Amino acid sequence: MQVLQSVVQWVLNLGSNVFVPFIMFIIGLAAGLKFKKSFVAALTLGVAFTGMTLVVNYMTSIITPAGKAMSKALSVSLTATDLGWTGVAAITWTAKVAFLFFPLLLVINFIMLALNWTKTLNVDMWNVWNKIFTYVLVYYMTNSMLFGFLVAGLQIIFELKAGDVFQRHIQDLTGMEAITVPHFITLFAVILMPLNRILDFFPIFNKPFDAEHIQKKLGIWGRNDTMGFIIGLLLGFGAGYGLSKSLTLGIEAAAAMSLFPMISKLFMEALNPIAASMGKFMKNHFKDREVYIGVDWPVLAGRSEFWVTLIILVPIELIFAMILPKNNVLPFAGIINLSFGVAALILTGANLLRMIVLGIITTPIFLYGGTYFAPMITKMAQTTHAVKVPAGTQISWSSFEGPDFRMLFGQAFSCKWWAIIGAIVWTLLFIWMYRYVSKAPLPSQRYHMNLDTEEVSDTTNTISSENVISDDYKSIDLHELDGKDLSNKKHVIPNLRRSNEDYKSVGLHDIDGKDFSALRH
Repeated sequence: MQVLQSVVQWVLNLGSNVFVPFIMFIIGLAAGLKFKKSFVAALTLGVAFTGMTLVVNYMTSIITPAGKAMSKALSVSLTATDLGWTGVAAITWTAKVAFLFFPLLLVINFIMLALNWTKTLNVDMWNVWNKIFTYVLVYYMTNSMLFGFLVAGLQIIFELKAGDVFQRHIQDLTGMEAITVPHFITLFAVILMPLNRILDFFPIFNKPFDAEHIQKKLGIWGRNDTMGFIIGLLLGFGAGYGLSKSLTLGIEAAAAMSLFPMISKLFMEALNPIAASMGKFMKNHFKDREVYIGVDWPVLAGRSEFWVTLIILVPIELIFAMILPKNNVLPFAGIINLSFGVAALILTGANLLRMIVLGIITTPIFLYGGTYFAPMITKMAQTTHAVKVPAGTQISWSSFEGPDFRMLFGQAFSCKWWAIIGAIVWTLLFIWMYRYVSKAPLPSQRYHMNLDTEEVSDTTNTISSENVISDDYKSIDLHELDGKDLSNKKHVIPNLRRSNEDYKSVGLHDIDGKDFSALRH
C-alpha cells in the first residue's frame, strides 16, 4: 500500500503536462510508431498542454479582476469564497484515500475495454481528482466509504460512455482523429439536452452561428482578435475601468483569443500521428476494432465560440449572484465557467447563440450547486488542514462541476426519495442524450443543412419557373433534376432544324422521374 501511495505521489509531482505526454509516448511505441516520431509527438503534446495552460491562466488572470471590480460596482457581498477548480482540486488531492482512485479508474476502464463496453482508453490520469472529490462529497452525505466508491465508479462509467458518443463530434470540431474527452464536465450535457432540444423549435437557433460563419457574415468584426478586443473593452467599461485600462483589457483579451487556435494546432500535430498508429494497430490485431484516446478538455479550447460565450457570461453570473435568493457564492476564481462551456460546445455543435442562451438559463444551477456544497468543501478543507477557513465563512466553487450528478446520486444513496427519482430521471436523460448524439449530424453539417435545403429549393424553383432560353441548358447539371416533378412543364423551341438538335424540342415531362445521378453535362 505504501508503494502504491508513493507511485501516485510521484505521478502527482510530475503534473499533467509531463505525465500525459509520457503515457502517450508509451502508447505510440506500443502501437508501432517509431521512437523518433513518438518522442516528437509526446514533446509537442507537452508543449501544447503547457501553452494552453498558460493562456487559460492568462485569460483567467485578466478577467477575474474585472469580475471582482464589477461585483464591487454592483455592491455584491456574499459569505462563501470562490476558490475555483484549482483551489478545490488542491484540497482534494490531500485526501488520504486519493491514491486508491488511480487503480479504480484503470480497472474499470480496462474491464469495459475488454468486454467491448467502451471504445475509450482514458489516459487523462490527472483529472482523477474529480472522482476523489465525488467520493468525499458522497461520504459526507452518506457517511459510507462504500457508497462513495460506488458513485465515483458510476461517474467513471458515464464519463467513458460520454467519451464514446462525443468522439465523432469532437473530431469534427478539432480535426483530431480518434481523440475524445471523457471528462466529468461533459456530463452536464445531460441537463442541457432537453433545453437544447426546445431551442430546435425556434428557427433562429437552427441557423449557422459558429465562428467561421460569423466571420463570413461580419468580416473583420467576426475575427477572433476583434471579438476578443470588443468583449474585453465592454467588460472593462462594465467593471468601471477607465478608457486606458479598458483598452488594455481589450488588447489582452484579443491576444488570448488569437493564441487559443494557434496552440490548438499543436494538439493536432501531436495527437494525429499517435491516433493513426493506434488505429492501424487495432485494425491489424483486433479485427478492425476502434479505440479512442481520452485526453483532457483543453484540446477543445481552440474554438473561439467557447471563450466568447464564457466571457459574455461573466456579468450574467455576477447579476445572478446578486439577485438569486439564498445564494451564498460570489464568483471570483471560478468566474470563467469551464464546467458549462465544454458540454455546451459539444452538444450545440459550436452554435454561439445557443451556447449563450443555454448559459444564461443554467447559470443558477452552478451558483446553487456551489452554495449547496459549500459546507462540505469547507469541512474537507478543515479536515485535511489544506486551507485555513476564517470563522463564520465558507469556501466553495461558483462554477461547481456536475452539481446535478453529485447531489442526486449522493443523496440517492442516503435513501432520499426525491434523489432516487432524480437519479433515475438523470440516467434516463443520459440514455436519451446518448442515442440522440450518436445519430445527430456533425457540427460542421448540422445547421448548414437548413441553408443547403433553402438553396436547393431556390435553385429548383428557378429552373422550373423560368424558360430555358438559347443555350442555357448547357450549364444545367442533370443530377439536379433527378426525381423532380417536371410533368407540368414543357418548353418547345419551334422552327429549328431537326437532326442532332432534336433534344431542344423534348418536353420536360418526357424525362420526369428519370435517374440522372450518374450523368453530368
